[in-house]
Amino acid sequence: MTTMLDVTDITPRACCAPLVREPLTAEEAEQLAATMKALADPTRLRLLSIVAASEDSEACVCDLIEPVGLSQPTVSHHLKILTAAGFLTRSKRGTWAYFRLVPGALDRVSQLLVAS
Repeated sequence: MTTMLDVTDITPRACCAPLVREPLTAEEAEQLAATMKALADPTRLRLLSIVAASEDSEACVCDLIEPVGLSQPTVSHHLKILTAAGFLTRSKRGTWAYFRLVPGALDRVSQLLVAS
């Protein structure tokens, strides 16, 4: 009685598909990681959403405290991180700080994540 053996093709093949666009550089990856770290917090995402939904995409810190249920210093800390990451700009009017969404700031994150 003859036994049939399965034969496995061991012909060398390229293991990876070729790149279809330029990958992130090390510097771009560092910047994107810092940006995404700023977004990786539920409170900061809510604050960004509130500012973006406000008239002229601008809100006073005094209007952001109650919706997130945190103290003014804590809200200011989160806004400072979002400002440093380039999502918001800050201007002072009297005793209050106003934060405005930077046009296109969210677009640059989504563009990096979408395959071209």
